[in-house]
Amino acid sequence: MMVRCGSFGSLKLAILASLSVVSVLFSLVRADDLSAEPIPVDVALVLAVDVSRSMSPEELLIQRRGYAAAIASPAVIKAIQFGAHGRIALTFFEWAGSGHAREIIGWSLIETVGDAQAFADRLGSGRSLAASRTSISGAIRHGSGLLDALPFQADRRVIDISGDGPNNEGVPVTLARDEAIKAGIAINGLPLLTSGGFYSSFSIPELDAYYRACVVGGPASFVVPVTDWEQFPEAVRRKLVLEIGGLMPDARPEGRPVMTVQYTARPAYDCMIGEKIWQQRRQQFFLDP
Repeated sequence: MMVRCGSFGSLKLAILASLSVVSVLFSLVRADDLSAEPIPVDVALVLAVDVSRSMSPEELLIQRRGYAAAIASPAVIKAIQFGAHGRIALTFFEWAGSGHAREIIGWSLIETVGDAQAFADRLGSGRSLAASRTSISGAIRHGSGLLDALPFQADRRVIDISGDGPNNEGVPVTLARDEAIKAGIAINGLPLLTSGGFYSSFSIPELDAYYRACVVGGPASFVVPVTDWEQFPEAVRRKLVLEIGGLMPDARPEGRPVMTVQYTARPAYDCMIGEKIWQQRRQQFFLDP
């Protein structure tokens, strides 16, 4: 009987020890689960930049330098630090036709001056590669995919589209826009009413109105037109401050105009104008912008 009792006691101790180990492991798993929760950010911002052949090499360089200078500017840093979380998520890619989306910098956490400067330095260290055609719809869909794969928890999700011409390839731009808005993504625009590239004849003079009617949408969405490349760095800086702060622009601001957009009340516009111009030019010249 003494042996049997001893065996029972040993078995009991072994069971208790096993339960203790399981309890510790369960606590560790829970702790790991908690530590793996995504870092919260005030906004996840996709910077989608047009590099179609309607822009000259000089203009592509101005774009890169303008974004780099704006991201590292004191005004943008201040806007980030004033947020509820004091940090944002940022990514930058260049686009042209529906099959061209070149990631320059993947998702990055921007919280300090050093973070912003490192992002800006990476932008400034490379150069843009031009490509054929203009697919704003492809850029919106690519940006939406990047937001779906976001490794952070964002209070707001925004795609920032800059470009110098209307959509002329891929699905209609309004279809891609409406898909993004339905997913809770806001789209803002920086239409470049400039010319200089070999294919600049594919642009339209009222590109700001086109962006307002056909491209942008969602909560507090807006358009910042650029009519001269000298305005570009300041326009980017201003746009980033508004997007980071989640602010609705003043309808009559000082300096460059900002066009606010209401998703439910859009001005009438032919949102297929880019596709029509492309077909006309193709029939005439057999070109491939």
